[in-house]
Order: sequence, then structure tokens, then C-alpha cells
Amino acid sequence: MEFLEVRQGSPHGGDSGDSSSNESERLMESDDEGNIQIPVPTGQPRGRMGRRFTLNPLIFAKEEREARRQSLAQLKLSYYPKHMNPEHYDTGLGFCGWLLMGLSWLMVISTFPISIYFCMKVVQEYERAVIFRLGRLIGGGAKGPGIFFVLPCIESYTKVDLRTVSFMTTSVDAVIYYRICNATVSVANVENAHHSTRLLAQTTLRNMLGTRSLSEILSDRETLASAMQTILDEATESWGIKVERVEIKDVRLPIQLQRAMAAEAEATREARAKVIAAEGEQKASRSLREAASVIAQSPAALQLRYLQTLNSVAAEKNSTIIFPLPMELVRHLIN
Repeated sequence: MEFLEVRQGSPHGGDSGDSSSNESERLMESDDEGNIQIPVPTGQPRGRMGRRFTLNPLIFAKEEREARRQSLAQLKLSYYPKHMNPEHYDTGLGFCGWLLMGLSWLMVISTFPISIYFCMKVVQEYERAVIFRLGRLIGGGAKGPGIFFVLPCIESYTKVDLRTVSFMTTSVDAVIYYRICNATVSVANVENAHHSTRLLAQTTLRNMLGTRSLSEILSDRETLASAMQTILDEATESWGIKVERVEIKDVRLPIQLQRAMAAEAEATREARAKVIAAEGEQKASRSLREAASVIAQSPAALQLRYLQTLNSVAAEKNSTIIFPLPMELVRHLIN
């Protein structure tokens, strides 16, 4: 709390000119930032005394501006990566940096239009480019998709592929349930909390899908949703938002990819069916061979088999009747 102390002389002593000047004195307190002036009236005291005037409006204005400045600084820090110092960002090039930039522009202009081939870069729809200038990240975030400009010698870039590990384009629908746990922070730290949360959720979902294969996306939905909830909850804590739950609704694949996967699955099923049929025939042949060896060892068993065959043929009510000949007679006829 700041105070302004004004001490005036007694009417019984001191210079009368000083007294009259003190009686007509009006103190003005000025704010350096807002240019707010607050008059501080002074009255005629009855004796030697000190008066203190509390500048409440000025103090409240300073506190409000300081709180707003701290909130903006905290919001700015929340957009930096967690494991990187904000000083690493391109907050200032310095004399050497500006000198190198000027030389780079001079080289680009002097070698125009050949330099366009080295300066203009293109990233695909599924890619993003992170640009570094003299080792520092430049403002504006990742570039792409499309064309962007890179200064030679002082700027470099790194392409980041947003596709899944299996290089397939997928369409994923996710649902996020969140609530505002601190209304003041959600208004002071971010312009539109709901819109920012949706954008952050989309970006987080793309980043997580880019590190997973298609089989992991289709099978490990719960793990993906849990990891996404943890990341979003930590990121939106400074916005006064609590992420309650994240659900992966649907994973859609392109039509051509669906047809290819269906054909692959059908071929796999047919191959498995053929293998199963071959294994069944092998087992049946082995059983028939064992049965034939048993029947060959007993002639009575062979005759019994003949009788069973006649019984089965007669039961079907066929007009054709087959009489098997004895093996001894057939052997004599053959000879």
C-alpha cells in the first residue's frame, strides 16, 4: 500500500508566504503507463499534524495491469514446448543475426531467379515443416501444407510426417468431455476457451495418430484415448479447463484401402480353408490305410464288409442290384 504524506507548518510560526503557498498547493499523482492523474486536495490544518492520503484508484489500476501482464506472460509460456526454454525462440536476432540476414537477402536478390529454386519449398498435405533461423525456432509455428520461403544459409527446416507409421491416411472421430473449473482463468488467460480446446484436441489427436500404426489405432483405442486425455488435461490446466474423458468414436479408412484389406482377408481365409481341407484329407487317408491293413489281415472281415455294402445298396431302393463275385473266382477268370 502506497501513501502520500503532506506536512504543513503551524499558523503560529514559520513564513506566512510558505503557509499561503501550502494552503493553495494541490498535489498531482501521475501514472506512467495510463497517464491517469489524481488530484490530492490539501486543507488548512489547525495545528502541526501529518495527513496521509491513500491512492486506492491508482493502486487498483496498477494491480489490475500487473495481473493482466502476468496472465499474458503465463499464456505465452503455455504455448512453448514443455522441455524447451522460451529463450530459444526467435525473440531477437542481434547485430550478427541481422547482418547475416541482410547478406542472405543480398545473395537471393543478386542470384534471382535461380535462388527461387533453393528458397521455395513445398510440403504435402500430410506434412508440416518446422523452420529454424540461426538455430532458433521462428514465430508462427509449423509451415504447411503448401509452399513456404526459406532463406539460404541462415534458415533450415525439418519435415514432420503426420501420417501413421504404416503410411495410410485415416479419418478418426473423437469426442472430448471437458468442463470449466476456473471461470476467471478461462476468461483471463485465453480469448476463447472452447475454441482453443477444440483446436488443441485436433492437434493432439493428429500428433498421436502420426506415431501409431494402423493396427494399433484399430485395436488400442482405449490406450490412445487415455494418453490423449492426459496430454489435454495438462495443457488446458492453465486455461481453467478440466478434461474429464476422451473417446475414440470411429476410425474410417479410404474405400480403396478397405477393398484391398477385404481382398487380403478373403485370400487369407481361403488359404486357411485349403490348409484345413488338406489336413482333413491327410487324416482321412491315414485312417483308411489303417483300416485297409486291418481288413487285409482277416478274410472274414473282408466278407463282412461285402455284406455291409449289399445291405446299404438294398436300403436305398435302387432298381440296379449289384452282386459281388468271390475273389477266388475273379482270380481264376483273370488267370
